[in-house]
Amino acid sequence: MLNLSGSAGFAGVGMTRRTLLRAGTLGLSGLTLADLLRARSHGGVTRRGADDPSVILVWLDGGPPQHETYDPKPDAAAEVRGPIGSIPTAVPGVRISELLPRHAAILDKAALLRSVHHDNDDHFTAAHWMLTGYGGPNGINTTPINPSFGSIISRVKGTKRPGMPPYVGLPNTHSVGLPIGYHGAAYLGRSFDPFNADGDPNNDAYRATNLELPPGVDPGRLGSRKDLLERFDAARAGIERANLGGELDRFQSAALEMISGPEARAAFDLSREPAGLRDRYGRHTWGQSALLARRLVEAGVRFVTLTFGGWDWHASIEKGMHNVLPVLDAAVATLIQDLDQRGLLESTIVMVMGEFGRTPRLNNGLPQDPIPGRDHNGRVMSVLMAGGGFPGGQVIGSSDPRGGSPADRPVRPQDIIATIYDRLGIDLETTFQDKTGRPITVGSTGLVIPELSGNVSTA
Repeated sequence: MLNLSGSAGFAGVGMTRRTLLRAGTLGLSGLTLADLLRARSHGGVTRRGADDPSVILVWLDGGPPQHETYDPKPDAAAEVRGPIGSIPTAVPGVRISELLPRHAAILDKAALLRSVHHDNDDHFTAAHWMLTGYGGPNGINTTPINPSFGSIISRVKGTKRPGMPPYVGLPNTHSVGLPIGYHGAAYLGRSFDPFNADGDPNNDAYRATNLELPPGVDPGRLGSRKDLLERFDAARAGIERANLGGELDRFQSAALEMISGPEARAAFDLSREPAGLRDRYGRHTWGQSALLARRLVEAGVRFVTLTFGGWDWHASIEKGMHNVLPVLDAAVATLIQDLDQRGLLESTIVMVMGEFGRTPRLNNGLPQDPIPGRDHNGRVMSVLMAGGGFPGGQVIGSSDPRGGSPADRPVRPQDIIATIYDRLGIDLETTFQDKTGRPITVGSTGLVIPELSGNVSTA
């Protein structure tokens, strides 16, 4: 323990090093801002420097049904078609759920991948596939094995702007109920986990707690970062000399910049947004989280994950979709429109996906809720991708007439991830060592999706 009077040990008054860094602790992981910013010193392999889009991943935890969202089957039998109708979109001949009218109006700016599959129905294995490009965990052993593509991007590309973290998760980052879960960095180390900004941005009292100052420390006491760093320097001999060494100033300075500087704190302040725009996003957790994601990429965050849970509808799927789809519609469609109107859509990739799709035939519900729903189906699902220079207004692949498996142009999770890496200029052959020292390729066996790369410059 180090206190700022310059003495090592537990005695003394003033703010200790641990107290100071508690202001930068990243959620449940115990990772500090300095750890996160230290990640920037570990470079990666990139092929081109001109393209540098940010990414917003809307993660629909639980497995959204393709029939009731992006791949309706209006001509199928009732037990396949389901209880939700379909509507035309801005793309001629393409229909989506009637509960997504705002999506329909902007679909010319997005691509629908209707033939994504990994053929696994286990929540944990499926989520790991979609977020890392690799299988592995299951319901018996849920431990993450590979890093998420958000963490890989954070590791290779680093922070985008001083004073901002490279990777942020909100409003409560998890996969299949696991905190951080498969959104995390696995063997890359906690430095590359998302900055976990838990809480409800729709609450007027919301603050990014990881950026809050320790109790009793006001901005005035942190006003002179130079003085703070000089005090750290004076006591360096007493703290982790071998581990921190000459990098202490650089990383602690960056951490202090995030804690006491205006950039990160301002980015999380939704009160700066017009009330009308906040209404368009939706005055709910999902809507305000999407608005916050836009503010974060605008401020220089490279990757934002929005975890929207509650999609595992084995029963009462009609009621469930009426609850969640209007909320998702407002959040996602407004996000894409807002980015477009601000000239940010070309430099921001928006993705919407979950761990798998749902079965083509409605079931009989559950014993405690005998109203039809749909069960797990990893054999086909739909993913929406917009922005980032990807050509919009297209459907890639198709499912069979019942919506149960790919009919043509099958796409795998690792293909989606490889396409994202390619757009960011990350070499798919880049490797990192896992916990056993074995080199693991970031691109897995993924192939770049040509329909999404054709109009992207590789200069």
